Amino acid sequence: MSSCLACGNCLAGCPYNAKNSTDRNYLVSAIQSVVKNLDDTFKEEERIGRKRRRQWRVFINEVDYITSDFVILSAGVLGTAEILLQSQMRGLKLSEKLGHGFSCNGNNVAYVAGSPAPLNSYGLDRKQFSEIPLQKRPGPAISSSYTSSLGFTIQSGVLPMAYPSLLFKGIKTYGWPSGYWFLHGLLDKLKQMLGVKASQGMILNAMGCDESNGTITLEKDTNRISFSPPHDPLLPRKIEAFQKLTKKLGGILFMSRFRSTSVHLLGGCNASSDSSHGVCNPNGQVFDTKSPTTVHPGLYVCDASLIPCSVGINPCLTIATAAEHVSRHLVQDVLKYKSKEGIEVVDRTVDRKPGSINAVMLDSRSKSTVMFTETMRGYVGGMPCTAYLNLKMNSWTCKEVDQHSRVIGEFHPLLRGKVGGYVAFKAVEMDKLHIIDGEVDLCAVDNRTPYTQYMSYRLLLVASSGSRYILEGKKVMNPYLFALYAWKETTTMHVTFKKVIGDSSREEMMNFKGQLRIPKRELIKTMISLEGNMRGRFMCLLLQSFLRTYILQIPRGYQKDFSSSESQQRPYPSSTFHELKTEDGFIISCRQWKCNQNPQRLEGEKKLSPVLLINGHSTESYWLPTEPNDLVRTLLEEGHETWLLLPRLHPLNSSNFFTIEDIGRFDIPAVINKIHELHGPLVKVHVVAHCVGGLAFHIALMGGHVSASHIASLSCTNSSMFFRLTASSRVKMWLPLIPISMLILGKDKILPLFKTSKCSSQHRLLKSIARLIPRLERCTCDECEVFSGIFGNTFWHDKISPSMHYWLNKQSLPRLPMAAFPHLRKICNAGFIVDSNGKNLYLNHPERMALPTNYISGGRTLLVSLHTSFLANKYMKLHQPNFRHERVVVEGFGHSDLLIGEESYRKVFPHILSHIRLAEQGRNSAMNSQGSKYNKKALAWGDDPYEEGMRGFGSWFSASVTIWLFLFLLVMYFY
Repeated sequence: MSSCLACGNCLAGCPYNAKNSTDRNYLVSAIQSVVKNLDDTFKEEERIGRKRRRQWRVFINEVDYITSDFVILSAGVLGTAEILLQSQMRGLKLSEKLGHGFSCNGNNVAYVAGSPAPLNSYGLDRKQFSEIPLQKRPGPAISSSYTSSLGFTIQSGVLPMAYPSLLFKGIKTYGWPSGYWFLHGLLDKLKQMLGVKASQGMILNAMGCDESNGTITLEKDTNRISFSPPHDPLLPRKIEAFQKLTKKLGGILFMSRFRSTSVHLLGGCNASSDSSHGVCNPNGQVFDTKSPTTVHPGLYVCDASLIPCSVGINPCLTIATAAEHVSRHLVQDVLKYKSKEGIEVVDRTVDRKPGSINAVMLDSRSKSTVMFTETMRGYVGGMPCTAYLNLKMNSWTCKEVDQHSRVIGEFHPLLRGKVGGYVAFKAVEMDKLHIIDGEVDLCAVDNRTPYTQYMSYRLLLVASSGSRYILEGKKVMNPYLFALYAWKETTTMHVTFKKVIGDSSREEMMNFKGQLRIPKRELIKTMISLEGNMRGRFMCLLLQSFLRTYILQIPRGYQKDFSSSESQQRPYPSSTFHELKTEDGFIISCRQWKCNQNPQRLEGEKKLSPVLLINGHSTESYWLPTEPNDLVRTLLEEGHETWLLLPRLHPLNSSNFFTIEDIGRFDIPAVINKIHELHGPLVKVHVVAHCVGGLAFHIALMGGHVSASHIASLSCTNSSMFFRLTASSRVKMWLPLIPISMLILGKDKILPLFKTSKCSSQHRLLKSIARLIPRLERCTCDECEVFSGIFGNTFWHDKISPSMHYWLNKQSLPRLPMAAFPHLRKICNAGFIVDSNGKNLYLNHPERMALPTNYISGGRTLLVSLHTSFLANKYMKLHQPNFRHERVVVEGFGHSDLLIGEESYRKVFPHILSHIRLAEQGRNSAMNSQGSKYNKKALAWGDDPYEEGMRGFGSWFSASVTIWLFLFLLVMYFY
């Protein structure tokens, strides 16, 4: 530190390194003993991070943060209050007194100009030192004062060279005496320009005692600090004193139009004995709101914010004394915490330049980043929601890059990053939901869907009320019809919004689903907002990922193969295999699992009715050896004897010539008769049928081949007497693909599916064509590709386990009987069950459907639309109102994954079991006749509540938009 040259420029900052401030004298010893080696600090942070979590996150911006066990806020009165108010908006529980008790220390600033007296109150530059001896220089900024008996002190101040006098003669001041100040300003400026000696000026600063009732608030719209100054009862007396001094000096007084101009701010986080009167305790610890005296561990305030009132003089030493008091208790708290946690205290001192604090330079550690903003709007849970996101890709705080996130075989952390910003969801919280932890991966991959690219977002949100929420979203990009749906898929995020519920909380569970979209204008803004030295590389990588997904269609990873020894199977219950000869002489089969009734059931209690399971076309949906909780096991645990029909479309009983009508006329009656043969003709059977199995059973019932009096209940998944397809499936059925396939197959209509099976040339040709047909999800498994090419995707790959996928395609289905496809095409094109000639012989017999029904659809539709279950439920309620009829739409499931999915036992099976239990209890009636009449009217008015809005046009229109967007990105990249 150099010696003082008495230049008078102290207020603007000493240009000669002579300022005797606390960071140079009082704190210098602390700095020398506390500063640690930066590399060791980072190593310690990594070691601690692996063992335990830090208590606090200190955000540098909306994305980056550092963690610490102890945080000391010393940002000044306005800065500390702003940090705590911002934290309060993000859920930190603080005292209601935050921002109250704000004091300006009774400050008022004035400027005296035009005085002929030798005030010597202008700062000097270096050139003037040789002309003016040290004794005649201005000296330090403040060297004289006047204390009034009224309770205030006035100090004089030197105006620095860096501050032009016009700064203190601004438009927001008034002059005294009035009428002369403007003319004086012109004359004084003219004298300076002509080199004539100008008049003298001086700063006056008054300090006293105000009422300390000011407030500091955070404006939610602008996110800025505002304050209301405290009332100053001595302000008129101070002005009188300023005027008297000005008169004696023969000058003109310039004073602020505002009632208080302060240089010594105090309060806002006042120290008090409890949270009802202040924000911190006397030791600087910030109060929690759990009880009046509890504090947030490790959070301290250590500046002028603690002082609850004005002190009447310069508060520098008062603030230093308060900080020293807080520091003593802070050290004790730190030592106690470290001993409790078992953390070794090591003093790593290094040689530093005395008095310097080296900035933490993260540039060498941080990677090149790309930053941009993104705004998405839409509806979540039917309520408007908008997300304002700030994304920082390749952030140094990001976790290790997941091994599944690859682009063309390489890791690319530039496509991963952190997310900041906020979400506006006023239906849930009126204030903003701030993101305190957000992650994004623009090229996430699931090994179950290696051809699909995901843009995944996971945001932890917090409200000012303290409630926390999780918003998870995915943009799903499937290579369906190349890039035709690219615009919709890359700008639409499917989100779930959940509330974080504590263990002891009694709050209701919140789980909303919806979609957020990026409008075209906002997408352009996002592109313009790209910042960072790697933005060109980032855009190149993103375009490469789109090219690989939509055009090249190269998988990222592969479905894992499982051997029978690898899959840890639970021993499957033994079954009895029955061969049955149908009325038309065909041999089919079925399996029977006998159930030892639950030993907890009371003697004499009614024996549960058997359950008949009917599969869809060829594939197995109920008897799943690789899964621990399939429907067969579930029904056996419930106490039901279970039967599984293996009809003529099953690979075990394949036929070259049959229709779905044959299954309803012959196969289903044959198994019902077998059950009656073993249990007697009066026994009723619960039926669970899927897809084509449901069509066949409705044909059996409505065709009069099976009596409803023999059926206890009916549950159908994605099937009914109606069969409405999705748009893509309708197009496939409308095209002559099935007639051409039948022509290619010739007489042998059983297609071998295993890749190792021997095939004729016709079979190889048909399989080659099937591989080329577009489908929603592609797969690396050849058998799965062929099957989905023929039918379309029958399940969402992310819903079934890898072991299930392997067993289904490599073991369960060696061949596919296709003889019934022409009849299936007629049913699909008609939209309801018809005979093999396409005639409607069934829907006009609703009287044969006198039984309780339960129609289940997947909310994430595949093959079959939601109208299938909606129309069936409506039909049954209209024609059989005296029976109980239910309809369930299970979100997230597609077609056969309703029964074979990993989560089916939790989300689907309970609906089936509940329906069966109610039927066992005899609760089959719906309502009385009066209610039935009104119910029919309501059904006539009602529409499907699960049906989404119009689709298709926007997706087809988006093709040209996608091309233009692609070209625009290329231009920006090369530019």
